[in-house]
Amino acid sequence: MMNLSIIIPVYNSSKILDKLITEINSNLSERFKKNYEIILVNDFSKDDSWEVIKKISKNFNFVKGIDLSYNVGQHGAIFIGLKYSIGKKIIIMDDDLQHPPQSLISIYDQLDLYDACYTLYTKRKHVYWKIFVSKVNNFFSSFIFDKPFRIYTSSMKGIRGDLKNRFISHDPKIPFIDSLILKESKNITNIKVNHQERFDGKSNYDVKKLFILWFDMIENYHFYPLRFGSLIGFISFCFVKLFRIFKKKKIFSFEIKGKTF
Repeated sequence: MMNLSIIIPVYNSSKILDKLITEINSNLSERFKKNYEIILVNDFSKDDSWEVIKKISKNFNFVKGIDLSYNVGQHGAIFIGLKYSIGKKIIIMDDDLQHPPQSLISIYDQLDLYDACYTLYTKRKHVYWKIFVSKVNNFFSSFIFDKPFRIYTSSMKGIRGDLKNRFISHDPKIPFIDSLILKESKNITNIKVNHQERFDGKSNYDVKKLFILWFDMIENYHFYPLRFGSLIGFISFCFVKLFRIFKKKKIFSFEIKGKTF
């Protein structure tokens, strides 16, 4: 088993991937030598991201690629990457270089003490509405998943491999990674990391996609027993169920076009 797996969902990031992998490797090569893997999950990109992934995997044998036949969303792509990961510890990060590769070792070391380590972004480079929505998400998720308010469930995070093994066999209708983590463990911490400017292009997330992600989070509430303290979560869950009646979401499934393993 490898010491570390890094899972990166990829969507329309062909111009970023070379620099991303180079920076990750420069920060990890001395510590881990060749005992780590990067799994790039191409979530049906509209650009030539898959061609770039294949080229990178030929140049770096620690890079593996998965090419999906249709778009499953960020959390779906991460869930698929987790299924194929073999690291004792796992770090999940975005493909846009806003998550600093310099922080990977700090996250990795925290997993000696904790089951999961989330990151707190300092000097966030996101637009104001995205920061606002993420704060609303953190507020509601604290009620829904009985999460301490001090723990911010960011998209850059690390988990232990044994924690992943406890939930990866689940067959979620709509995967939401943070709910799966929080269901299995409360031994969680945060560390601060510098938030960087996006290297190229603009974010693939708009207001609509962020709120759909929020709805997915609430829909995962059915994994949990009803608690009086989660009344807000229960009301939100009922609202989302009504929303789904009028706008059905495709049940999570995936089909892989190609792999570079």
